Amino acid sequence: MLPRERVEYSAIVDRPPLKLPGDARIVFWTIVNLEVWDIGKPMARQVLAAPTGQVLLPDVANWSWHEYGMRVGVWRFFDLFKRENIKPTLAINARVVEDYRRVAEEAKREGWEFMGHSYEQGPIHKEPDQTAMIARSMDTLEKFTGQRPVGWLGPGLTQTLETPDLLTAAGVKYIGDWVYDDEPTVIKTTNGPLVTLPYTMELNDIPMMAVQHHESDYLLKRTIDQFDRLYAEGKDRAKIISLAIHPYLSGQPHRIKYLEQIYDHVRRYDDVLHWNGVQILDWYKSAVGNKLAA
Repeated sequence: MLPRERVEYSAIVDRPPLKLPGDARIVFWTIVNLEVWDIGKPMARQVLAAPTGQVLLPDVANWSWHEYGMRVGVWRFFDLFKRENIKPTLAINARVVEDYRRVAEEAKREGWEFMGHSYEQGPIHKEPDQTAMIARSMDTLEKFTGQRPVGWLGPGLTQTLETPDLLTAAGVKYIGDWVYDDEPTVIKTTNGPLVTLPYTMELNDIPMMAVQHHESDYLLKRTIDQFDRLYAEGKDRAKIISLAIHPYLSGQPHRIKYLEQIYDHVRRYDDVLHWNGVQILDWYKSAVGNKLAA
């Protein structure tokens, strides 16, 4: 099915407003992305461009840049979220639990939500057997955590036209790849409804820092601007703000203080809920009721 066949157009102003518990105005959804970059393949991102435009393998320089995030940067994240008493959603390549088990064990111990994010980093369009990749990813994470993930984010938000059907067949209940709304929505699949949560490309350090090359403090400025506007609109209807970060980017020494300042700003407001994807899903399901009856 084409996207329009999965969901009809809907203007947000035409829907009944959703309400959060306790008169909260807004949900702050933090997503930490952990990946495995195979040294035998072109790197998923480059901070150092390939010389004369030629991609050379192995790309040790950019592999090492990512490796810094797993060796150092992610521990700054753990410290931050422990101080803030926030348990983020973890969009995790399943191979992380094999290659970086120490990191995965820490996230598990801290009670972070594990969300499927393929087996290793690479576009879904290049997967020779997408069904097998999804099963391997979900099974690996379920074995590690003891609980099957209910959420999914495609690497680089990639998916093919049949991906939603394959995900629901594997037990996925929500995805973050459809960044078209401020609220959760429901799309059709061959295996029943699938919820889309408001993930982000705009408050994501990959496009902002790795692609657009903004200064280190730009994530802070844009996130505060986004939060302030959505918080004001949250007076009339529930809003969700999502923030997506990667340890090799926002975990760098010259960026971490700006990430910390985002949460300093949000902490000034009492009517904010720091929820993970499962909590948002459960709230939305209770709010819309029979719309999710498959």
